[in-house]
Amino acid sequence: MTERPDGNGAVAAHKSPPGSHRATHSRNADEKFTGSPDPYKDTDGKFDEEALIAEFEAEKPARHLTGTPALIIKAVGVILSVFGLYWVFNPMATQFYLPAFLMIGLSMTFLVYRGWGRSDQAKEDIKEGRRSDNPHILDWALAIIAIVPFLYIISDWDAFFRRAIIPTYLDLIMGTIAILVVLEAARRTVGILVPIVVLGFFAYAYFGPYIPDPFQTSSFGWVRLVGHNVMGTQGIFGVPTDVAATYIILFTIYGAVLTASGATKFFIDLSFSAFGQSKSGPGRTVTMAGFLLGTVSGSGVATTVTLGGISWPLLKKAGYPKEHGGGVLAAAGIGAIMSPPTLGAAAFIIAALLNVSYLQVLIWATIPTLLYYLGIILAIEMDARKFKTKPVEIDTTPAGKLLLRFGYHFSSLIAIVVFMALGMTPFRAVVYATILAFLLSFLDKQSWMTPKRIWDALATGATGALSVIPVMAAAGLIVGIMTLTGLGLKLANIIVDFAGGSLFLTALFSAISVILLGLAVPVTASFIISWVIIGPALQDVGVPAFAAAMFIFYYSVLSEVSPPTALSPFAASAITGGKPIKTMWLTWRYTLSAFLVPFIFVLTGPGIGLLMQGGVGTVLLALAVSTVAVAALAVATGGWIMGPANWIERVLIGVGSLPLLVMEPLFLMVGAALIAVGLVLHVVRVKRHPHDDSATPARSETDRSRTAESTP
Repeated sequence: MTERPDGNGAVAAHKSPPGSHRATHSRNADEKFTGSPDPYKDTDGKFDEEALIAEFEAEKPARHLTGTPALIIKAVGVILSVFGLYWVFNPMATQFYLPAFLMIGLSMTFLVYRGWGRSDQAKEDIKEGRRSDNPHILDWALAIIAIVPFLYIISDWDAFFRRAIIPTYLDLIMGTIAILVVLEAARRTVGILVPIVVLGFFAYAYFGPYIPDPFQTSSFGWVRLVGHNVMGTQGIFGVPTDVAATYIILFTIYGAVLTASGATKFFIDLSFSAFGQSKSGPGRTVTMAGFLLGTVSGSGVATTVTLGGISWPLLKKAGYPKEHGGGVLAAAGIGAIMSPPTLGAAAFIIAALLNVSYLQVLIWATIPTLLYYLGIILAIEMDARKFKTKPVEIDTTPAGKLLLRFGYHFSSLIAIVVFMALGMTPFRAVVYATILAFLLSFLDKQSWMTPKRIWDALATGATGALSVIPVMAAAGLIVGIMTLTGLGLKLANIIVDFAGGSLFLTALFSAISVILLGLAVPVTASFIISWVIIGPALQDVGVPAFAAAMFIFYYSVLSEVSPPTALSPFAASAITGGKPIKTMWLTWRYTLSAFLVPFIFVLTGPGIGLLMQGGVGTVLLALAVSTVAVAALAVATGGWIMGPANWIERVLIGVGSLPLLVMEPLFLMVGAALIAVGLVLHVVRVKRHPHDDSATPARSETDRSRTAESTP
């Protein structure tokens, strides 16, 4: 969540967090959004980005604070950001830093996030200024209560953690309050499901002896549960919270400074200038802009909405149907979470869990990211021919001039990678990159980092982490219970046994499990839970730990576009006015290659070349094979090569792409042969019957006029 002050001085959430169960969106989607998306326009007829993000983001929307509460939150947010920056250069004991960080972060959460929803009338009253959206007395009380247990811990942290085996009654009381505070904060930010899951794990640990095999376990009383999850370095103060208090807070500060310095506008202008003038230019523009905006967003829905408000008129004018335009927007937006140099929060957890540098994770992610966008670009090129899209004249500054004048915005992004390559910790690297972005802002008078902008950026950096902090602490509790009871290993054994020890079936069941889990909980929580359960299963059948982690990471992210409840496509359809379900399936088509590429680096040894492991030869082989596979999948789903491809050609090429996932000689030959046959049949057919462009299924003028009438 990136907060920013609105015109009235209110604090508004840019990446606003929401929470009704995701199935609700799919159940009512077509009925709600088939018509005009007027509910998401403001009084001036423009899209209300905050309303869209609040509706479709995986977390709940933050309050629109005004007056004294807004000032308090900004001040406390600045304190939290400064505290995080201070830690980088003055490290302190984890047992002190994490409780202090949670004390401030959770207390802020109760003031920034509502404890209950608002009626439509209340929303209208707040929008019209007839009612305040500020915290109530209960929120203030909970904010104070949240301080108490963590203040108790840090007041004598050394003795507190040493009493984990034999806690005092006061330790138990404070530990229990800390757990309840975390669960309530998580409920406010991501909905009720995560707290219910946590309570279910606690119930399992408590009533373990009464559960039938193979899940039966020893009974763990409340003393042991509190001691393990609050008075140790697992549970609340485990790896997830450590990541939130280090990586995430620092990168949200960096993103806030980068945005304030004018980088967002430059990225969009550059994308429009570079690709906006050709037939496939509008689609390319959206794709490039999505990639660049991901460096400062980290949210698929937020990037989709930001792109949509700016780029949909361009796509519409070029001739894109509503649903296809929405699919392009959603696919480009979701790429924000998996694109270097600032991946989603789960990537930071990978670095911490595997005890590797964040730079190493960036290296692993590079080729899969390129393949993801390759699949989208190929689909866009086919769409441009199928829909006879036309160039759109855009009044922009030439790309060369933009790069010469504002290309310095890339400097801090490059600097992060360079600093880490020189051996610097990712924490110092991102802080120095933030300082560089701050200094470079003075090259453009309109984006000077004035004292007010510095204050706002620090406040925004802290509030941007609030939607993540509680869910990280709650996920830590889940991990703590799993390690205490051994449940993770039991579930992993069940997956392997059910798959009969087959690597392919284990990977397939794992992918399905991660996607299903991701439909219910946010990406970060989905990754953490899946890693504890599915990570061991994949490793049991021979998958290296780093490959297993990246496999789970990609499927956790791809749950954002997985049927039947895909939030980014639904947000895109609200902008385009298209049918949400059709938009969702088209988005899935654009991103299909991303669903299959992870299988390459887990099914066979050479596949790890996609993660830049195994030597130059292995990397080049994996890159070549996967590029062919992605291109073949694009042809199979897009239905275009030299002209429209018939169903026989598409089936042959599509089926031929699947054996390529198993990078063994026999499978490669079979896949290549099927693809070659499909291509030969297509070339022969097209040469015998040259394609007449007038016969291409294109939208009629009536369709175009309907699109123009029903689309903003």
